[in-house]
Amino acid sequence: MDGHPIENLMKTAMESIKDMVNVNTIIGDAVETPDGNVIIPVSRVTFGFAAGGSELPLKNGQDKDKNQEPQKMPFGGGSGAGVSVQPVAFMVVGQGQVRLLPVHQNAMWERVIDAAPQILDQLKAVLKKNQEPIVVQPK
Repeated sequence: MDGHPIENLMKTAMESIKDMVNVNTIIGDAVETPDGNVIIPVSRVTFGFAAGGSELPLKNGQDKDKNQEPQKMPFGGGSGAGVSVQPVAFMVVGQGQVRLLPVHQNAMWERVIDAAPQILDQLKAVLKKNQEPIVVQPK
């Protein structure tokens, strides 16, 4: 084993994280629907990593003998990692437009806000139509 044991411990853990988290985890593989739309999942990826260790002292004065080669101190260590993948939205491409459909709880309110200009235009058209003078014809 080359280097300090903590180096190998960290290298192994980081390689494992690298294998788990790649660009396809964040922007998923596109799926084509029968009607020609393409749906692309978008996710949020968070991860944490920790590693630590200690060289433990030898017991009962085992390292006090001056005639012997100095002994390597025993090493104790560990590492851990956590990964969280949370869906954020779906991008829908098709019919000449691109739409982002969020997944979170406030998505309904965001869609209402996005649609507000269209709703107001339709409401104005209805009100304008109702304001036309009513002509009463005699019998």
